[in-house]
Amino acid sequence: MLALGAEIATILHPGISVFLSGNLGAGKTTLARGILRGLDYQGKVKSPTYNLVELYKISRLYFYHFDFYRFNDPVEWEEAGFREYFNTESICLVEWPEKAGGLLPPPDLQFLIHITGTDHRRVEIQAHTETGRRCLKQWRTLRNLGQ
Repeated sequence: MLALGAEIATILHPGISVFLSGNLGAGKTTLARGILRGLDYQGKVKSPTYNLVELYKISRLYFYHFDFYRFNDPVEWEEAGFREYFNTESICLVEWPEKAGGLLPPPDLQFLIHITGTDHRRVEIQAHTETGRRCLKQWRTLRNLGQ
């Protein structure tokens, strides 16, 4: 998950949103940690389960890592005032997006993480916007070039 995150970091840019879906223990936070490491963030990467959001400032980039696991009602997302974080100047990565109901803007990319064994995961990546499709195409091209 760390290696995949580092690869994905190469295609992310301000204005993109990424949803991470999967059961508890699937590796969502580990994938987020890999993305942050791939963006050259060297500090501690914490799970935002209790704070709901962790902000990482990387150079001029604002990277918001959300975790909505504790939401009981999608309205909590609206009341928390998170809508303003989803803008053209930041990257928003959301764990448990389904807990916010249909209130979140559509993701550019969605990672569906499936546990297939003790140390094995299968990750399905979906692009939901034109931006997401371009990013996924770029990632596949980079992988084929061995970069």
